[in-house]
Amino acid sequence: MSTSMTRNTNTFQSTEDLIERFSGGTALIGIIGLGYVGLPLALRFHEVGLSVVGFDIDATRIATLNAGKSPIKHISASAIQKMCADGFKATDDFTRIAEVDAIIICVPTPLSSHREPDLSFIIETMKSIAPYLRQGQILSLESTTWPGTTEEVLRPFIEQRGLAIGQEFFLVYSPEREDPGNADYTTRTIPKVVGGSTAACRDAGEALYKTVIDRVVSVSSTETAELTKLLENIHRSVNIGLVNEMKLICDRMGIDIYEVIDAAATKPFGFTPYYPGPGLGGHCIPIDPFYLTWKAREYGLSTHFIELAGEINRNMPEWVVGKVADALNARQKSLNGSRILALGIAYKRDVDDMRESPSVFVMEHLRDRGVIVEYSDPNVPKFPRMREHRFDLSSVELTPEALSSYDAVILLTDHSAFDYSQILEHANLIIDTRGKYRIVDEKIVKA
Repeated sequence: MSTSMTRNTNTFQSTEDLIERFSGGTALIGIIGLGYVGLPLALRFHEVGLSVVGFDIDATRIATLNAGKSPIKHISASAIQKMCADGFKATDDFTRIAEVDAIIICVPTPLSSHREPDLSFIIETMKSIAPYLRQGQILSLESTTWPGTTEEVLRPFIEQRGLAIGQEFFLVYSPEREDPGNADYTTRTIPKVVGGSTAACRDAGEALYKTVIDRVVSVSSTETAELTKLLENIHRSVNIGLVNEMKLICDRMGIDIYEVIDAAATKPFGFTPYYPGPGLGGHCIPIDPFYLTWKAREYGLSTHFIELAGEINRNMPEWVVGKVADALNARQKSLNGSRILALGIAYKRDVDDMRESPSVFVMEHLRDRGVIVEYSDPNVPKFPRMREHRFDLSSVELTPEALSSYDAVILLTDHSAFDYSQILEHANLIIDTRGKYRIVDEKIVKA
């Protein structure tokens, strides 16, 4: 599978030439950002026989990958080892961008402290690679962002190199759709949306992704592709906000929200079940809607639905803490000074991804109110270093003795590895934010 790392940049003739490299299996793929999006994509390109160079700025991650180890729970070390044996190398040497035919950017796009788009990772990436861009390459941005980013932010870097987009260089936007831990859909089977700066760019983007994705969906522009990703996540954010608000109403009325959802889901049309929780997590849904909110202001528009859903979802961790306080008070216990165990701190079931996890916000609210808080998560053995959250904790083993030693346990992420019968038997009080326990028991409080 080895592809020569020395490339004659004068051999490029046309869009057809680049497309032939993809279909013929001779292209070299460069992926920038080897996290939850970039690494599965690298593995998929390797799987079809294309050579891959991985770029990252995290020295620890680079060393881990080059040692044949996986930094992500649901990606096997054996897959990394096979890719390395076939020539893959992770590097922070951006001069190697000149070697590759396709550059795929998969870097984070967080929000700033003022909840505005932070494109610093994209901009710094473009600054790092711009000197090495050359004729005959395609650049694809996969990071979620506001409509216009590809044209307004990336395109100038390319044009400053004197490269004519659509003729000498190809620029596309193709939003990532990874769902970590979802065994039903893989990088290969999730349809890929592609929008190009020009028709030729779109054609090159289609050819790039058709080598690894079963279905490529072309749209008319990069802006359309950018907004497609935002709509997907806004749809989920608004519906989760709605069902979380319904949970608050049901709680006050003494109605089981999960029974309501299950009954409504029997309707064979016009209803899609969404389930409440302690808030929103992951890198997409809590963040992406506000990229459109920010951009809409440029056009004098307010995004009422988006902002209201965001407000409801952001307030859920504090509401959960209120339910914990009420449950302890009902047992003549104070929140201040109590010992509480958080069950599950990854943002979703059966993954090790901590990004924007509502569990962490619950833990912080508890700590701020005087609680001695610890956690148990089979996928996160030690609380990771995070930019905004700091706990010096390791995961507690769930023994009967440990469970019974806490005033309460809060089920925040319903991992499959938890022994729910054991938890029910030995915990003194269970605050269930995920609807895992559908029984009536005096020690279970629905939150």
